[in-house]
Amino acid sequence: MNVKRLIALNIIVLILLVGGGFAAYYYFNEATNYIKTDNARIDGQAISIASPYSGKLTSWSGNVGKTFNSGDQIGEVSDGKHNIPITVPHHMTIVQQNAVENSFVPAGMTLARGYDLDDLWVTANIEETDIEDVKVGQDVDIYVDAYPDRKFTGKVEKLGYATANTFSLLPSSNNTGNYTKVTQVIPVTISIDDDNGAGLVPGMNVTVRIHK
Repeated sequence: MNVKRLIALNIIVLILLVGGGFAAYYYFNEATNYIKTDNARIDGQAISIASPYSGKLTSWSGNVGKTFNSGDQIGEVSDGKHNIPITVPHHMTIVQQNAVENSFVPAGMTLARGYDLDDLWVTANIEETDIEDVKVGQDVDIYVDAYPDRKFTGKVEKLGYATANTFSLLPSSNNTGNYTKVTQVIPVTISIDDDNGAGLVPGMNVTVRIHK
């Protein structure tokens, strides 16, 4: 092997060693200082609007995307003798509605659903093997799939008191009735410091990195 080839080989080996060292440090740093999961989403309190009485829906203004304040009238239902207003229970933006004006609606029928888009948070499902390292008040880096070039920040607000599987319709068991042990996840609520006008909406996929 001539000198040039030996030098080139040494350079390649050095590059691989340096690159491997940086990669090893990166993964060590991530594992030591952060808890990371992509099992997370933007969340909020769902708000429903229902008809207070049975009757004819004589008016309706609950278009998807429209924002209402608490107490605003969104429609009116008539029982044949009286016109009863339908009001909004909380500040909200309509995200889904199935009301048909001039149709009959029974009492309690859900006419629309919405969220207060000014009060959203992140729900992250953290594996039970990592939950010991999660504490209220820890800083969190938030990455929303819809905005890959932006980083949001927040803090751990509260930890769930039951695993996400506890209330599942499909419990972790097999056809013999025996419990199947799998790693459970615990929902953790994370505040969002400022969305900077990003237009976050419930259901968006998120990756979080919690600072230990």
